[in-house]
Amino acid sequence: MIHLEEDEINRGLCEVLPCELGSLFSDTYTEESRYEFCGRELCITQHYGANLGVAAPVWDAALFLCGYIEEKKLDFEGKKVIELGAGTGVVGILVSLIGGQVTLTDLPHALPQIQKNVSANISSSHLPDVCALSWGFDQERFPQNYDFIIGADIVYLKETYPLLIQTLQHLCGSHTVILLSSKMRQEHGTVDFFEDILPQYFTAELVKRNEDEDINIYKVTCFQN
Repeated sequence: MIHLEEDEINRGLCEVLPCELGSLFSDTYTEESRYEFCGRELCITQHYGANLGVAAPVWDAALFLCGYIEEKKLDFEGKKVIELGAGTGVVGILVSLIGGQVTLTDLPHALPQIQKNVSANISSSHLPDVCALSWGFDQERFPQNYDFIIGADIVYLKETYPLLIQTLQHLCGSHTVILLSSKMRQEHGTVDFFEDILPQYFTAELVKRNEDEDINIYKVTCFQN
C-alpha cells in the first residue's frame, strides 16, 4: 500500500507548484474573504504559512464549483456528502448550508482551519463533521454510501493519483455522484488523470469549463453493470 506522509506531500508540492505556491510556505498571515452563493454569505478565513501550505487559500476551482452548484441548483437537501481535500472548507460549508449532511476531510494539519470556518458559518445545530482522511491509508474508516463526493483542486501531485483512485473506489457506491473541479495543469499530469487514469475506473463527464482560467468540472460515477 502506498502512503505519503504530510511532509513528503509538501515537498512534492514545492516542486510541482512553485509559482502558484509563492509565499504560502514562507509568509505567515491571515486573510478573511466573503463570498455569496445560493443566497448564502460565506465568511472564509485563510491562514497562510508554512504549516498549511496549499490548504491555506481558497482556490479558483473551489469557487468555480460553488458557482456550478448555484447555477445548476443542485439538490443536497438531506443528502450524505463527503468533501476530499477540503482546505478552507468553502465548498463543503456551502453544501451544508443548503441542506447537505456533510463530512469535510483533509490531512490533520488542515483541520483547525476547516473547523474555524465551519464554526464561523454554520449554526451549532447543523455542524458538519470535520475528519482527517489520508488517501489510500484510512479511507476504510468511512462508509461507502455517500450520495455525493466533492473535491476542488485536489488533482495536482502525480504520486497521490493512485491513492485518490483507491479512496474514490472505497467511498463511491452505485448511486454516488462525484463532482471534481480542477485547474488543468498539463505539466503536472492533471489532464492525464482526467483523460486517461480516471476513465479506467469510473465514468467521467466534463460538465463545465472555464476557458479563461483553464478549470474543468467533471461529473464522475461508478461503471454500471
